[in-house]
Amino acid sequence: MRLRRLCAVAVLALLGTAPLPANAAEISCQDVYTPVSFGLTQQTVYGRLCVPQGATSVQVLVPGATYTSAYWDIPVQPDVRSVRLAMNHAGIATMAVDRVGTGRSSKPLSLLVTVPSQAEAVHQVVQRMRGQFQKVFMGGHSLGSVVAIVEAATYHDVDGVLITGMTNQWDYVKALPTIISSIPVTLDPQLARLGLDPGYLTTTPGSRYASFHKPGALNPAVVDYDESTKDVFATAELVTTPLMVNLVIPASRNITAPVMSIQTTSDYFCGTPPLGSDCSSSEALAASERPFYSHAPRVDALVLTGYGHCFNFAPDSDRYHEAVVAWQRSL
Repeated sequence: MRLRRLCAVAVLALLGTAPLPANAAEISCQDVYTPVSFGLTQQTVYGRLCVPQGATSVQVLVPGATYTSAYWDIPVQPDVRSVRLAMNHAGIATMAVDRVGTGRSSKPLSLLVTVPSQAEAVHQVVQRMRGQFQKVFMGGHSLGSVVAIVEAATYHDVDGVLITGMTNQWDYVKALPTIISSIPVTLDPQLARLGLDPGYLTTTPGSRYASFHKPGALNPAVVDYDESTKDVFATAELVTTPLMVNLVIPASRNITAPVMSIQTTSDYFCGTPPLGSDCSSSEALAASERPFYSHAPRVDALVLTGYGHCFNFAPDSDRYHEAVVAWQRSL
């Protein structure tokens, strides 16, 4: 018996794995493909649905530009960085999707891929989840947050909206270098093989630390993973994003569900209003953003420090996971 135990430990060590947590066996994950109307076309949205035993609520999670559903389940120290794992361990199901045009979702002409069309597609995923869960929450990061805002404001079919890496007030001085450094996917040595039209954009090779992680500590494993799994976004998504949250009447004013905004002080969206929201404290952020959610019954906020735009990769991102769980349980 002792020899058998030693052999098992040796095999785990060789495979580079660790024993699963006690409740891991209670979580079931599956790939889900949802046919959706997308403007005047028919497309397919891929999602990874993970359900802990007994879950009655689900988060539909939308990633940002150049990311896929994998953003919500980072494998580098997943106990700290994986939103999916944190939510599942808290008894909350997750449905992390690839935006149309990315990952395993279908890839139409880039001109068709706008924020409103993405919101229409995600709405149909939300409706599918409504048939399985008592409560459906919407969560997004960056561009994905804009999609979440427009979906919730248009269809009023979610029980809460989680907004990360996006506010209704931008510091364009911080944001422009990342935006203008994007290149057509056809020029990228890693992604040109996808055969997408040049209206799809991605980040220049080797730029992701400066764009998405700085001033966080340079962790080679994290940055290498991020570079190796980068994806695309459509020019039309980029053009329609500020129209939805910044330059005209914000769509957020039509949201009628509770809102949680989580930002980091080093991001493009924090500063001195109107050039960025006030991220001097969590209370200040809530007060700064609340006027843009005038019909939401509640606006909560959390401010993080020490990391850049994509703070799912931060070595202490479990702090914000705990805040999300507490917020959702309070509703």
